Amino acid sequence: MVDWARIAATLAEDGRVALVTMAAIRGSSPREAGTRMMVRADGQIAGTIGGGTLEWQAIALAQQAMARHPGGIGQTRGFALGPDMGQCCGGHVTLRIEALARADLAWLEPLAGALRQDPALAIAARPDSRNILRRETQDPALPAPDGAILETPAERPQPLLLFGAGHVGRALVLALAPLPFSIRWIDTRRELFPTHRPANVVAVATPDPVAEIGAAPAGAFILVMTHSHALDLDLMAAALARPDLPYCGVIGSATKRARFMSQLGRLGLEPPALARMICPVGLTDLGSKHPAVIAAGITVELLQRKAALAQARPGNMFRQQAGRA
Repeated sequence: MVDWARIAATLAEDGRVALVTMAAIRGSSPREAGTRMMVRADGQIAGTIGGGTLEWQAIALAQQAMARHPGGIGQTRGFALGPDMGQCCGGHVTLRIEALARADLAWLEPLAGALRQDPALAIAARPDSRNILRRETQDPALPAPDGAILETPAERPQPLLLFGAGHVGRALVLALAPLPFSIRWIDTRRELFPTHRPANVVAVATPDPVAEIGAAPAGAFILVMTHSHALDLDLMAAALARPDLPYCGVIGSATKRARFMSQLGRLGLEPPALARMICPVGLTDLGSKHPAVIAAGITVELLQRKAALAQARPGNMFRQQAGRA
């Protein structure tokens, strides 16, 4: 999903910008229908419709549209990726190219504001007008109303409580910075938090990290990597006592796992709860103990768990709100 706030800011600054939308696909294509890309007058882009010759030609067409018809309704073009582009995908795509002018800020800015409040709103634009439909859905397979073009909705950020601001913790928040996670980064030592942190991170220095488990929202991921094995154990005990926390991981070895399983059992946790503990965390076959490599392996595991939960979640019905753009 393109960054609508960035589009509005760029349009306000430059006076013109173009949107390229993957309006429809048939067969194989580099991106899914509804993918959008912003093109500036100088050819710089934000987002991608898949790269290659198709994207290169789309940029050129967008620049032409901005030069000839700023603020126009737009044009729709079809491309056979094999015969027309020489791309091996072999499918057919339809692109919609719209040149926007400053007058379009009247609908862009409210739209960007709505998305700041709820990043998971899907956006559907009718191909024959500036009507924008906001739909609350996580299922892009649902048909867009009245033939509108449905943009792939942004993912709702996955809440993650990360305990520990050591080397791996710091590497992990950097690895997760561009990904759909909302991170509450917790440690007892305020001085360990860097001054500059990714936008999706809130740092919490507290003398009672275990209390954060009780306040965590249902569905949050819990990842523990503190400086203290005793604190790790207390955090795991609190997390595993909550069946509504789908990921409870603690960094460590197979030996640490065996010790924790025994100690947690003595604390009264039943086998089903104990079975939910993930230790070691991340990919264990990367052959390196460098913090950045460990963080990369954990990132992959978190994304896999997030995707599995999304697939298991039943589709939500959507409500649509129409607004004049």
